[in-house]
Amino acid sequence: MRSVDVVGDETGDHEIISGILAGRPDDFALLLARYRGYVFKIVSGNVPPEAVEDLAHEVFVDAYRSLAGFDVRTSFKKWLAGIAVHRCYDYWRERYRNREVPMSALTEDHLAWVDGVLADRARGAFAGAEMRREAREVLQWALAGLSAEDRMVLTLVHLEGLPVKEAAALLGWSVISVKVRAHRSREKMRRRIVAMLEEGG
Repeated sequence: MRSVDVVGDETGDHEIISGILAGRPDDFALLLARYRGYVFKIVSGNVPPEAVEDLAHEVFVDAYRSLAGFDVRTSFKKWLAGIAVHRCYDYWRERYRNREVPMSALTEDHLAWVDGVLADRARGAFAGAEMRREAREVLQWALAGLSAEDRMVLTLVHLEGLPVKEAAALLGWSVISVKVRAHRSREKMRRRIVAMLEEGG
């Protein structure tokens, strides 16, 4: 088996894929080794910790099954990222349908983002030893009211800081749709959080 090249070597990726399609399925282990960390980073930023390993596995299963349709004129890394994002999207779409948003879904990035969107007056409500626990509770409640689409665009644009164009490519949306949805989703989150704090205050 050949050694694994540096992540991002698209020529090497295409050679590996050609080999797989030519009858060397074991070569897929090279792509797995090369991109495992990359896929785990995408998935872990979008789903609860306990779901990361299984979902990342599903991403690679999907990629393997879809290799015959891969366009060698494109980047395998971006193609794989698209599969990962759509798997995360499906994960939240299912839970939104059931209104299940586990507390473990709240990452450090989410907590930092909540702190950033709250008004100065509202931030004061989180002062003291209970700050982190209350921030988690507030975000848990707010996330439960978001659709899978809102949640994914918020994560990609506002939490991970992806350029709108890149987020659009991953989601399969137009750039305008991402801009509009990102703005509206952030406002929905902010309004829900502030309204809840005002009611509690």
